[in-house]
Parts: sequence; structure tokens; C-alpha cells
Amino acid sequence: MAKEIKNENAEAVVEAVSKTEKFFQDNGKLISIICAAFVVACALVFCWFKFAYQPKVNEAQGQMAAAEQNFRAGDFELALNGDGNALGFVQIIDEYGKKAGKAVYFYAGVCELQLGEWEQAIKYLESYKGKDTILAARATACIGDAYVGLEDYKKALGYFEKAAQADNMYAAGYLLKAGAVAEALGENDKALSFYKKIKDQYPQSVEAYDVDKYIGRIEVK
Repeated sequence: MAKEIKNENAEAVVEAVSKTEKFFQDNGKLISIICAAFVVACALVFCWFKFAYQPKVNEAQGQMAAAEQNFRAGDFELALNGDGNALGFVQIIDEYGKKAGKAVYFYAGVCELQLGEWEQAIKYLESYKGKDTILAARATACIGDAYVGLEDYKKALGYFEKAAQADNMYAAGYLLKAGAVAEALGENDKALSFYKKIKDQYPQSVEAYDVDKYIGRIEVK
């Protein structure tokens, strides 16, 4: 019985091998063409990345250096629009897009915010898709600041709450802004909850030093 099973297995293997050989014999030319096309496609992608995409990335990052320096110096107009020699964030976005790095949208948004261009600030900040949690929370809070500038306090409150939930490092600052906006909306109970959260959860923060006066102001109303 064991011998018969071995013979059957051997015949099955031989048959499978024969079918495979026949397939390659019948379709050898087509397979060769497909393989050659794949190799050519890989070569084209490699050449595009090495000689077109990567040089653009390097060029974009080089342009970012001057704009970032102006940003750190607090010259937001120059950082945003350049000076004719060095590009600003707007021109870098127009010319290179995401090749300059995702942070370019954050920088441009903050510049617009500092210059009082609220809607443009929101546009750029919403385009920031970076994975850095601290920077993402900061971008969210900056959108809230822009909505405060537009006097749309309801939307601003939502962004400050979201920023506080997403990041703990600067959460107290975002909660303080949320409290101020909630007060402006007449939502004193909600504002009080934000202030008490600062006191209870972030007692070592700068915002906690003065938060009692905000709490007392609401409680006496």
C-alpha cells in the first residue's frame, strides 16, 4: 500500500512538473516581455527618484533654511514672502509642495496668523499633515487662534479642546484659551471645568499660577 501511495505521489509530481514546463514553453515569450518591462519600469522609477525627485527635495530643503531662519528671528513677512533672493514659504509651497517637508505648511500658517491673515492661516494649517504630535497639536491650536481672529468663537473652542486632548506638554495653555473662549460664549460652566482641569492636572504649569483668579471670577458670578 505504501509503495502504491509513493508511486501516486511521484506521478503527481511528474505531472505537475510537466504542466509547468509546458506552461513556460507556451508562454515563454510573453513571460520574458513581462519581466523585461518590469525591469525597465524599476529602472525608470529609480532614475526618476535619483535624478529628478531627490534633487528637487534637496533644493527645496536648501530654500527652507533661509525662510526658517527668518521665522525664528520673528520676521514673519520676510519668512512668508521672501525678499527676491531667498524664497519665502509661499513660493516654496508653490514651487516644491510637500518636497520641502510637511512643516512648510505649519510655518506658512503661523506666519499668516502673525500677520493677521486669518483665513490664509487656516488654509495652510489645515494642510499640515505631520505626524509629530506636539507640532500637530500646536497647528490645531493655531487654527483656534485664527478663528478667534475671525470672531468665530464656537469653532475656536472646538480647536482648543482638540489641541488640549492631543498633547499634554502644552495642554494647560490650550485649556486656558478654551476657558477664555468659553467665557466669551457665555458658557461659564464649561470655562470653569477647563480652569479646574489646569489646576488639578497641570499644577506645575505656568498657567496654573494664576488660574485661581479665573476660577474665582466665575464662581462669584
